[in-house]
Amino acid sequence: MGRWRFIPEENKIHLAVEGSVGGTSLGLHIAADVIQDGGRVLWICEKMPDSKRFSQLFKNLSLIDASKFHAMSLSSSIDKVVQSIIGALKSLPSVKLIVMDDWCPSSGKIPSSTVSEIMLLKEKIPDDTILLLISKASIDASGEKENTKYARAENKMLENDFAISILSRPKDGPLRELKTGDKKIRLELTEEGFFELN
Repeated sequence: MGRWRFIPEENKIHLAVEGSVGGTSLGLHIAADVIQDGGRVLWICEKMPDSKRFSQLFKNLSLIDASKFHAMSLSSSIDKVVQSIIGALKSLPSVKLIVMDDWCPSSGKIPSSTVSEIMLLKEKIPDDTILLLISKASIDASGEKENTKYARAENKMLENDFAISILSRPKDGPLRELKTGDKKIRLELTEEGFFELN
């Protein structure tokens, strides 16, 4: 069992997360990999990740490498946030990952104005930069969908070339399942990050 390496097939990803199963940890895990590979990360959130969790996932990075992690606040309106990200992309070299953690309300329909701003942002991002959106998944109570958990604004995201991934916990404990399209990866969540299970 080795530490899982994120190898994206798409550079725009909407990650829908079952409540409290490690969405932020997954984002930090991917960020640490990107920095280790020489890239810079923009992390946009309302609330900074837990400092203990941050240090666990970044412990293999030097102080110089860790300085390539740039946090921005998501507390202002989404249009201002998007303009700030676009400005940062112009001023910072080698941004290879943009993570927007909890970028929309945690339940209900995502406002169309918010989705529109995300679509504006995706047009401004270089092809070699990954945009990772992390939000809470919705639960399908109707039984009409193939999976019980799904990403909100899924159709709009798919229309705009976003890959949809779902992170869930199939049973109690550290086991996690990451589903993208027809592909499922079984992962174990540890203090050091995610490890792939055979």
